[in-house]
Amino acid sequence: MLRYTLMRLGILVGCLVVVWGLVYSGIAPRGLGDSNGMWIILLSLLISAPISFVVLRKERDRASIQIVERVDRVKSNLEANRSQEDEVTDEVSRAQGQTS
Repeated sequence: MLRYTLMRLGILVGCLVVVWGLVYSGIAPRGLGDSNGMWIILLSLLISAPISFVVLRKERDRASIQIVERVDRVKSNLEANRSQEDEVTDEVSRAQGQTS
């Protein structure tokens, strides 16, 4: 998961550098007034999203498999704890029934 995040951040930074270069060389338009920095960041985000979607497909699939495995493990632990609680409750109710 960390690897995917770092790769995605790398693509964003790469796009940021390229867009910054294009804006300051005059190829891409500048933002209005003081909004030039925001313009560069938004344009970089817009360009990096589809690149990340295509280029990082395999890494995203690996990350999602890890997440699914982790969620399944937590669910099984919760179910095991729930069944232990049920067993304790049954034993207590049986013990109370025998004393009555």
